[in-house]
Amino acid sequence: MRVWPGSPYPQGASWDGEGVNFALFSENATGVELCLYDRPEDSQESARIPVRDRTDLIWHCYLPDARPSQLYGYRVHGLYAPEEGHRFNPNKLLIEPYAKAISGVIGWSDAVYGYPIGGSEEDLQLDARDSAGDMPKCVVVDEAFTWGDDPRPRIPWNRTLIYECHVRGMTMRHPEIHDEIKGTYLAMASDPIIDHLLSLGVTAVELMPVHQFVTERRLIELGLTNYWGYNSIGFFAPHVAYATGGLGQQVHEFKSMVKSLHRAGIEVILDVVYNHTGEGNHLGPTLSLRVVDNPSFYRLVPDDMRRYIDFTGTGNSLNMLHSRAMQLIMDSLRYWVSVMHVDGFRFDLAPVLARELYEINRLGTFFDIIQQDPVLSNVKLIAEPWDLGEGGYQVGNFPVGWAEWNGKYRDCIRSFWRGDQGVVPELASRLSGSSDLYQASGRRTYASINFVTAHDGFTLNDLVSYESKHNEANGEDDRDGTDNNLSRNWGAEGPTDSPRILQMRERMKRNFLATLLLSQGVPMVLSGDELGRTQNGNNNGYCQDNELGWVSWELSPPQRRRREFTRRIVGTSQANPVLRRRTFFTGGPVGDAGKDLTWVRPDGREMTDADWANHQNQVLGMLIDSEATDEVDERGRPVLGDTVLLLLNASRDALTFQLPQIERPGLWQEMVNTARPGSIRPVNASEVRVSAHALVLLRHGNEPHSS
Repeated sequence: MRVWPGSPYPQGASWDGEGVNFALFSENATGVELCLYDRPEDSQESARIPVRDRTDLIWHCYLPDARPSQLYGYRVHGLYAPEEGHRFNPNKLLIEPYAKAISGVIGWSDAVYGYPIGGSEEDLQLDARDSAGDMPKCVVVDEAFTWGDDPRPRIPWNRTLIYECHVRGMTMRHPEIHDEIKGTYLAMASDPIIDHLLSLGVTAVELMPVHQFVTERRLIELGLTNYWGYNSIGFFAPHVAYATGGLGQQVHEFKSMVKSLHRAGIEVILDVVYNHTGEGNHLGPTLSLRVVDNPSFYRLVPDDMRRYIDFTGTGNSLNMLHSRAMQLIMDSLRYWVSVMHVDGFRFDLAPVLARELYEINRLGTFFDIIQQDPVLSNVKLIAEPWDLGEGGYQVGNFPVGWAEWNGKYRDCIRSFWRGDQGVVPELASRLSGSSDLYQASGRRTYASINFVTAHDGFTLNDLVSYESKHNEANGEDDRDGTDNNLSRNWGAEGPTDSPRILQMRERMKRNFLATLLLSQGVPMVLSGDELGRTQNGNNNGYCQDNELGWVSWELSPPQRRRREFTRRIVGTSQANPVLRRRTFFTGGPVGDAGKDLTWVRPDGREMTDADWANHQNQVLGMLIDSEATDEVDERGRPVLGDTVLLLLNASRDALTFQLPQIERPGLWQEMVNTARPGSIRPVNASEVRVSAHALVLLRHGNEPHSS
């Protein structure tokens, strides 16, 4: 095979229509070999090519005879001295950090470790076994794809409804999806899934990790799998298990999914894991970055270079202090936007990316780069604002331009509806957009991604059915998963035949959904919550790639009613601009009316300081004036809504609310009542009754709405 010098840029394997350029960064390597393979399972390469050219620490060559679908990997030579931070081992075939596709999964054996398993000095000795037979191979990809015009939806933040879902879990049990594509990108883009999303008013899917990831050996030996995928090993490669087959086919099928969702007006947000990789701690496997250049890509303990700094609980943290590690992340992000056409990212354990030393710097290098980047600054950016390091809980502390998973919203709403006292003052802030967290830094209501449930924790059904986690199926004796669920089972732990308990649970599910969808900020719904999905009390289903973790589409009558209830709440919110503001309420007058927002008590009067200080109060009224809108049309003209009154009663007693006096002519209508869901009803009295543990939404306007 002919070998030419090639170019150090771009990194990775790049097909130019005539041949393939290969480029790999390694600052400390003494030699690099490019290995070519004929089949994914091969343990012996068909060619081993010494890479002789090195420019600016990047090793490179060009193969004019190579073509797309060529399988390859690298062997990197250098010092094996873990105590000095170096773990080079040319006996181990490596996944290239910039690989666009990976052929399969790791075949776990002792050979994929850089040291002899069970050795007396653990990882201090080099292991000489060849790992190629157990390693997946990288795939040269032809990136050509017919996008057409592919108009990006570009949904404004204040009109966004996020639906968090799993490519496989969302589609495995759907009866209208062909068996041959279930669990794949193509299934995610199928008509039944898109029709369901559109019927709910979803504007963006947030896909759980689709970067190529690793299932830990421990899980494989337990007969489990890393279902969630928070263990990346390829930041450019779509996970191969979500494709129907064929070398590199995952790239084409992922693009097809994005194109189909865009055509339906739905954005694609990726949950990305750049805080660590699947190589684990110093005793973990040797798969990629550990040998490519360990101290460049990983944070090492300064006075013990053998070990890794771990802010993630997974054994390692990427080295955000090194320019090439930073470049790897930034190049990956740009690739997914520019080449794969995604619309945004949710960053797992985002504070890790801000740790310049040990403390978190919210204006650190990573965020500075993102802010000035012409590609990335124009997509949706969402932080999971906590990690496991000291000072890692950073809700409210991310820069302008970033939204955050608002964990304080989740905890407050759960506490209120399960009946905790003293929650009402914080509830008011959470319902109105959490200005206490975001306003001082110049951010807006849509900095808050509101959620009650997410992949990590109870589903909505389980939140009202279990008070303790039940994670026995995970093989860790129920030690994993949080104990702080803020849940309530309403009379029985788990399944029950009691009509009273079942009725109350259904009401509570409606309370949570209505509160979420009627709060200021950006709502995020967990897939299947609108259908009643259960994990049987498992609040850490990360390893449950089975019916426990998949969405069920066989719906009972109550589940169908809840789906319709969700659709109606979304429609109500989207139809009224006062319920989807971009800026925070001021509490001041609007137009010739009263305040934009007034907090009211059951007698219809405004809340006083004494009311706010009443620790036993579990009731709140939220009155939003029809002119309290900051929505404008394309010419800047105000888009007016209707006055609304949201009443929440988490107490054990039904209450009568006096309706506030509205100076404008119009009629009150009951739009939502979680105690008696159904059609819109006119209100022909000066007061309304709100049942115990219930929510009511009233609308005041000139023209009645029909159901």
